Amino acid sequence: MSKINVNNTEVNIVSKDGQDYVCLTDMIKAKDGEFFVSDWLRNRNTLEFLSVWERINNQNFNYGEFAIISSKAGLNNYKLSVKDWIEKTGAIGIYATTGRYGGTYAHKDIAFEFGMWISAEFKLLLITEYQQLKQAEAERTESGWDIRRLLSKTNYIIHTDAIKAHIIPEITEAQKKFVYANEADMLNVALFGATAKQWKEANAEAALDGFNMRDHADIHQLIVLSNLENQNAYLISKGMTQSQRLVELRKSAISQLESLRKSIYTIDKIQSPLKDFGKAKIKEVKTGNEIIKKKSSKR
Repeated sequence: MSKINVNNTEVNIVSKDGQDYVCLTDMIKAKDGEFFVSDWLRNRNTLEFLSVWERINNQNFNYGEFAIISSKAGLNNYKLSVKDWIEKTGAIGIYATTGRYGGTYAHKDIAFEFGMWISAEFKLLLITEYQQLKQAEAERTESGWDIRRLLSKTNYIIHTDAIKAHIIPEITEAQKKFVYANEADMLNVALFGATAKQWKEANAEAALDGFNMRDHADIHQLIVLSNLENQNAYLISKGMTQSQRLVELRKSAISQLESLRKSIYTIDKIQSPLKDFGKAKIKEVKTGNEIIKKKSSKR
């Protein structure tokens, strides 16, 4: 899930079947007065636009039901909900969901049209912010960041298998989840010098936007994290306690980061593209970098 800010209105964007869907429920907050998506949906021009979009993108669209709906559009006593629209026509351009990020979502093409219903200015700002988001995503992909982010997960299976074999052979599922989380946090402390909870408390705004400390790690840190997972799996197999492993992993993290920091890569090249994403300003929580700086200053 991504977020953009359109004229001081936060708008969620989700990916579904490889396409971007924008939250109309968020967008409507920018419209003066009390309005609902159903008010827009019952408009004849809206239905005409939706039918054209569905014709192009949905071979299973029910034109018979659409004709019935269209004949009633605009009447004062006619109401059309998103649920009715989907169930009667088989439309795929709009859908509704519940939960933490619940609301009515529409394909970006439809969302842009919905933006015009709010105001011409809002539509233009929406398109601009969306394009900037896509450009930022493209730059991350071009720089190989997505691959590097994946790098931090490459040893995940090795790590969890070691935990299964040596730490949690005979405990409940609930206890297993706790152990996995506990081991992951131990790696956070070894590398970043803080737990996930401590990072969230220091960066509450970023946490609410769905980011975590690993999202804001630079490339060097992600490489070291991958190495630490493999090393931790080995130390687990040797029967070392968590406190013993933490000491070894912390030393290893500092040493590896110190070596990597000597490389030719500039800070701009290695830092996370998510570091300054959105409004939240990320606070440092005594990371491995600071440990290295202290270590280097003593020489």
